[in-house]
Amino acid sequence: MIKKIDYTTQPPGNFEELLNLYESLGWNSLKLTVNDLERMCKQSWYAVYAFDKQQLVGMGRVISDGVITAIICGVCVLPSYQSQGIGKEILNRITNHCEQNKVIPQLLCVESLESYYKKIGFKKFSVGMTKNINR
Repeated sequence: MIKKIDYTTQPPGNFEELLNLYESLGWNSLKLTVNDLERMCKQSWYAVYAFDKQQLVGMGRVISDGVITAIICGVCVLPSYQSQGIGKEILNRITNHCEQNKVIPQLLCVESLESYYKKIGFKKFSVGMTKNINR
């Protein structure tokens, strides 16, 4: 049975759902709180949320100057909803928004996801780097 997924730019009413989503993916090594996640989303330039009825099952967001560059980050789908096209639809909506605003979408990903993003039309262009900080 195909699930009816609703996509919206409206954030969840309860960011505890986003915390659960992050933790289900092992993404909370920084020990982010519900308040951190809410602030993160509200300060993003653009965000897309995917819901199955009232349950948050995926999201993606963009940080941007709104003029030249947009960095796609936090694209995630609940493990039990993966491989159903939800992540791809989130990315399509994000890249469409970027194109409408003439902003170049970019992203960083782990090497194991490189082929996934290539299938969606992204291409490797640079080396990403990071600097660890104490939190």
